[in-house]
Amino acid sequence: MAQDGMGDPPDQSGAFVAAMEAVLDIYKRPYDPMNPVVCIDEMPKQLILENRQEFTDSKGVVHYDTEYVRNGTTNVFMAVEPLAGKRRASVIGTKTRNDFAQFVADVTDDYPDAPCVTVVCDNLATHDAGSFYEVFPPKKAHALMEKVHFVHTPRHGSWLDMAEIELSVLSRQNFRRRIGTVEEMREELDAWLAERNAACSKIDWQFTIEDARIKLKRLYPVFS
Repeated sequence: MAQDGMGDPPDQSGAFVAAMEAVLDIYKRPYDPMNPVVCIDEMPKQLILENRQEFTDSKGVVHYDTEYVRNGTTNVFMAVEPLAGKRRASVIGTKTRNDFAQFVADVTDDYPDAPCVTVVCDNLATHDAGSFYEVFPPKKAHALMEKVHFVHTPRHGSWLDMAEIELSVLSRQNFRRRIGTVEEMREELDAWLAERNAACSKIDWQFTIEDARIKLKRLYPVFS
């Protein structure tokens, strides 16, 4: 998953708790098809080619040779609408402003009738409306800027992005074995997406502002 700074959140940080509570406010909204909440994140994935073909033994266990060939890296972009049980994902070689802007534009195409799409993402420098203007003509960039409302997780708080949960599920269910090419990864991802969306798998987020003020009390400024 994308990293937005290493280390733990700072104690007694007004900036952190303000951004955290803004995200948690978004998550307590009821489902609204006219303003869907979509969480976006990306993760790098090493491509591994086999030196020898793996085999499955009589007990159904897959065996791999200890030797392998590194075949570069790629990135998986994930968008998930937790309350609707919908997601889309793409395998993209890089994670530039162009990649992010195009992916967000593709996401908005899934909601043609919604005047606003609230996007929760971490605070990487590429994750803002400025990326639209570096990729698209001004008219389209402005239309995207009007439609997309970015809500950023705080620095050291990317765990607040529910797309991380979805990427973790993907990694456990599909990406634990070696995958050698981008084409193979796309095939695996498309099959996983079809199954996951057909099941309408939702994310039941339980952590609230009230929980944060108790369990993460050390992050809040102290008043005498």
